[in-house]
Parts: sequence; C-alpha cells; structure tokens
Amino acid sequence: MFALRKNFIVSALSGLMLMGAASHALAAEENATASVMLQAAKTEHLNVYKSPTCGCCEDWIEHAEENGFDTKAFHPQNLTQMKLDMGIEGRFHSCHTAVSESGYLFEGHVPAKLVKQFLANPPTDALGLTAPGMPMGSPGMEMGDRFQPYQVLLMKKGGDYEVYATINEQPSQY
Repeated sequence: MFALRKNFIVSALSGLMLMGAASHALAAEENATASVMLQAAKTEHLNVYKSPTCGCCEDWIEHAEENGFDTKAFHPQNLTQMKLDMGIEGRFHSCHTAVSESGYLFEGHVPAKLVKQFLANPPTDALGLTAPGMPMGSPGMEMGDRFQPYQVLLMKKGGDYEVYATINEQPSQY
C-alpha cells in the first residue's frame, strides 16, 4: 500500500513538473511571438519615388528592406517637380526620394542606419536627410572598393541645412 501511494505521489509530482515545463515553454513561445509582433509594429514604412528604370534606386530599396524598412515604390511622371513641391531644393536632389509615415524626406542614398537614427529623434524644423548627388560607395551605389567620402545633410524647413553625418570610409555594413 505504501509503495502504491509513493508511486502515485511520484507520478503526480512528475506530471506537475511536466506541466510547469510545458507552461514555461508556452510562455516563452508567447513572449517570442509578442516580440515578433512588436517588432513588426515598429517597422517603418517608406514610400520611395523614383524613375522606373533606375537600378541604383532598386539597390537602395533593397538596402532599406534588409535594414528593417517596409517599402513601396512609385514612379511619378515628373519626379523633379514632385521633389520641388515637397520642399527639396535642387541642390539637394538625388535619384530617389523616400517619404516616411511621419512625413520626413530621405533624398538619395542615405544609409538606413542614419534614417533610423533620424526617425528615433527627429530634429526640430527638420524636413529630412539628403545625400546629394549619387556618392560612389553609398548604399545602392556600391562599386567594389571604390568609395567617395560624402556628407549626409539635414534639410530644414525654409531651405536651411547643416551636416548631419560625414561618411569618410565605406562601412562593411550600413
């Protein structure tokens, strides 16, 4: 009789331990799912306006997506006029313009890392960031080891600007 009770108690305790482990595993799975959902909710969407035939723009879009952005490309009839209408002066133009959900503009081959940094703490009176022209070695403009140092500028409402970042060497990963 004692052996029977002992087996019953051991079985009951084993079952409770298994239930506890299963509960812990389920909680961990739920936390992981919640983390993925939270990350998805934090994904910033960028509308990218570009020429339908621009390969470096496609490469920049790929760079943005590899760095956690969701993108959608548009091909306006008059891209230059659209940029001017958005407040991007000609001296800041590049080949494409990305627009965040919050309305900030990212002109040209701005590294995704800087876009994220900007969006995490947008400066007062900011219009967005620009990498004027098409700097060799910037995201989407990679040409092997060839690299041209460049500046990413903070465009301000009203036309003012300042240097946001200086890129002196081609990073292995933006």
